[in-house]
Amino acid sequence: MTTFVRDTRTVFVREFTPSLRNPVMLVMEMVQPLLFLVLFGSLLNGQWQWFVPGILVMMCLSGPMSAGYNLLVELLGGSMERLLVTPLSRTAMLVGRTMKEMLVLLCQALLIILVALPLGFRLHPTGVLAGLGLLVILGIGLGSFSFVLAIKSVPSGTLFYLVTQWLLFPLLMLSGVLLPIDSGPAWMRAVGVINPAKHVVDAERALFAGDLANPSILYGTAAASIVAVAGLILGNRALRKGV
Repeated sequence: MTTFVRDTRTVFVREFTPSLRNPVMLVMEMVQPLLFLVLFGSLLNGQWQWFVPGILVMMCLSGPMSAGYNLLVELLGGSMERLLVTPLSRTAMLVGRTMKEMLVLLCQALLIILVALPLGFRLHPTGVLAGLGLLVILGIGLGSFSFVLAIKSVPSGTLFYLVTQWLLFPLLMLSGVLLPIDSGPAWMRAVGVINPAKHVVDAERALFAGDLANPSILYGTAAASIVAVAGLILGNRALRKGV
């Protein structure tokens, strides 16, 4: 465990240091969620308790799913091969890279919550902390899947762009992050049942509302955990066999 933590920290520092050297991009990543909060939230007639968790899940889907882009660049450039000959844990490579994205996400989440408080958002500390932890679990899984896509996309990169651009938007719309789908057509509700993101969204809204006994929390936690475990398994396998 000590070795794994050390390797994860090494990979995290390696990934996060370039961002510190280019703080403009970090600032821009913070501005985007605020725009969503102001532009979309203002249309919901003060439904901040419903909207804030949805926007956080949306950022969790878009951020980690694009995490594989840097890996794809390293694979195409050859620098990843030098990293793979080191004794670093393959799982630590996945988790360390994803944790960089999750740190940015957590900073965005805290910023959104702080801005939403004076607008009418009610803070339930226990539920919010549990909700942020659930986002981290989901983000690790999605980031790992993103790395699998990057590895399988070599040498053209076409597969990575097709999946992240064409799959992400329907996944978002059918999860109810911006609009409720419970009153939608039957086919949309059926897709929502098998969409892990939909269960995570429902769990986040229950947690942020302080409804800690809501059964949707169990389903959302199970969905996020399955995504995380599957992502780490496939990511480890891809790093060992596909690079």
